[in-house]
Amino acid sequence: MPVDSWVGARVLVCGLCLGMLPCSAALADGVLDQGALLARQGAFIAAFEWLDVHEPQRAGEPEFDAAMGRAAFAAGQYTRAVMAWERVVLAQPDNLDAQLALAQALYAVGDKRGVLALSDAVREQAIPVDAALDIDQFLFSFDRADHAGASTVKASVEMTVGHDSNANAGPASAVLASPVPGTPAWTLAPAAQAMSAGFGSALAVVRGRYVLDARWSLVGAASGSVLRHARGARSWDNTQLDASAGLAWRVERHEVVVSGLGGYQALDGERLRAMAGLQGEWIYRTDGFRQWSGFVQLLALRYPSQAMRDARRSIAGASYAQVLRNGALLYGALYAGRESPDTMGSEPLGHHVAGWRLGGQYPLTRRFGVFAALEGERRNYGATDPFFAVQRRDRQRSLALGLSWVPAPEWRITPQLAWVQNDSSVPVSQYARRVFSVAVRREF
Repeated sequence: MPVDSWVGARVLVCGLCLGMLPCSAALADGVLDQGALLARQGAFIAAFEWLDVHEPQRAGEPEFDAAMGRAAFAAGQYTRAVMAWERVVLAQPDNLDAQLALAQALYAVGDKRGVLALSDAVREQAIPVDAALDIDQFLFSFDRADHAGASTVKASVEMTVGHDSNANAGPASAVLASPVPGTPAWTLAPAAQAMSAGFGSALAVVRGRYVLDARWSLVGAASGSVLRHARGARSWDNTQLDASAGLAWRVERHEVVVSGLGGYQALDGERLRAMAGLQGEWIYRTDGFRQWSGFVQLLALRYPSQAMRDARRSIAGASYAQVLRNGALLYGALYAGRESPDTMGSEPLGHHVAGWRLGGQYPLTRRFGVFAALEGERRNYGATDPFFAVQRRDRQRSLALGLSWVPAPEWRITPQLAWVQNDSSVPVSQYARRVFSVAVRREF
């Protein structure tokens, strides 16, 4: 039958249907209306199941596929949402709303390459790809395997300048009341008091994953940093090197990583501390937006010039991170552990520790975002301090606020203001500090 005749016949038949019985279009509206009603009631799973029944007959109709994509996404059926929105985009290639919805669904299943393959106009509005990377920066040691399961090597270099109101974490006052009743106050030497100074630092990080097969990967990371202060506070210059290597096992949404750790720290050019140990991580990715994790870390700490501080540290924790559909990032973490001295008589240096972290990042635009981080930690020491005749108890709190600016791909500029307050039963360990910094980061 010629096309024109076929179209004419179909119009005639539909007209007859409208006059006698509900035609297929009317029935279709009923299907979509019922799905929309269920969605408005918050019954997203029911809406998805209702539309799923009709999908074999209706797939390919843009209006139905759009409704199916919305319902599937709301119900957490992200793969089905991808399939539905792909049909809409195929039928309507200029539909930017459909492309944006497809980008969000691709992101949910972890297909960042699929997001990047979309048009610039869509990526400008889509959930920022960098948001998922920030989860790793805030909480984890290794980048997660991407949707394609390819081996990766990533690196970054960061330069920071700023000013620290208390570079040596010293008390603000030169005269401190003794914690022992009836004993005279202490007078601190100038070098032990709070010391304000400008600083500059450099940080380089390399992370890699070598995929062995669909489940197993080799992972590793290395970092090096230097911190240099202005004249007068150079005795607090710091150098640090850290490395890790291990094996990762992945099945479905779970990943387990076991790795060895090593580190070196120098203060004012002299070796201060070395550490070595093991770390285990468990990561559960609910979808491309939500991620749970837990970790256990066992470390041996060695102080070459202060052997009495040698200790074994064990710590465990859990965290949760979520990227909201508007691109905002929220995360939280809890941890607890202990540090046990190796040397008899060093019990006052041992302590139990417990802490928490809360933070978030909110995108103002594609290139600008604001972030905040709040942390708290308690340290209870093991015995009465022989010098101060009290059992040390510390409580530390910190707040950081900043702006994230991405002026060009792979570049990030981050001005930040941080406050730290440490309260202690030992007066010499009480301090407060304010740190303003501007960091410039380049990723490779």
